[in-house]
Amino acid sequence: MSKRNRMPGLRLKGEIWHIEKRCEYCQGDWLRESTGKASRSEAEKYLIRRLADIEGEARRKVEGIYTFEEAVMRYLEEIAQKPSADTMAMHLDQLFPFIGSNVLEQVHDGTLKRFVDHETKRGKAPKSINNAIGVVSAVLNRAARVWRDETGMPWLRQAPPRLSRLPTKGRQSSPYPLSWAEQDKLFKALPRHLADAALYAVNTGCREQEVCQLRWEWEVAVPDLKTSVFILPDTITKTSTERVVVLNTVASRVIEARRGIHPDYVFTYKGSPVRKLHSSAWNRA
Repeated sequence: MSKRNRMPGLRLKGEIWHIEKRCEYCQGDWLRESTGKASRSEAEKYLIRRLADIEGEARRKVEGIYTFEEAVMRYLEEIAQKPSADTMAMHLDQLFPFIGSNVLEQVHDGTLKRFVDHETKRGKAPKSINNAIGVVSAVLNRAARVWRDETGMPWLRQAPPRLSRLPTKGRQSSPYPLSWAEQDKLFKALPRHLADAALYAVNTGCREQEVCQLRWEWEVAVPDLKTSVFILPDTITKTSTERVVVLNTVASRVIEARRGIHPDYVFTYKGSPVRKLHSSAWNRA
């Protein structure tokens, strides 16, 4: 390619082409970034795509058109304090490769089919897939009924579609109580952080996120009984009311074993609170 036909706005730094080009849609009216390409032709293709993406995003903003990824970011900010926030984020992260770049009007059964087929092929249970689809519905409903742009128009300017769920009848295992021997075998197979959390849950009746988010600041000593209790705040319980968790002998032993491991959270793994009990490590056990 002759220099006359080369696309302007690229500069070679070392062995990589970098963009230095005026762009009315960029902050400061300049686009400056690395293409990550050593080939001039590949760098030009990258620049063309970037300019198209930036212009398209700017026009969508003006027209009040939002992508599913933008809606998800706002949704996660709004539910950040809820006990289920981590689980919601996990589901949405799995969906991004399939519908993240879609505008909200393009999120429906048809565009979700690739995600459903992919998860089914991976062996995911219908209920797990349905849970993810349920989060998509929650995002779309909020975009249509709650969120407004600067002109007062909703983010989704049509009724959110009714998303289909996979049939679960006959696909779920029937629950049954573990025997003492089975319970002992399970706990021994779990890694320490999960075994402690599971043993505490069994002996207190606490729900998963009540265990995973348990904090030392909620502990209240009961000197007369030589023990302590945990007072769960209304932000974490299912009924949205404060609840006192009384510790039996086994639960007390678990708490004492965890004391001093982390300054804030009772059940942690590698310095961070345990996100969920039913993880891959649980499934392997």
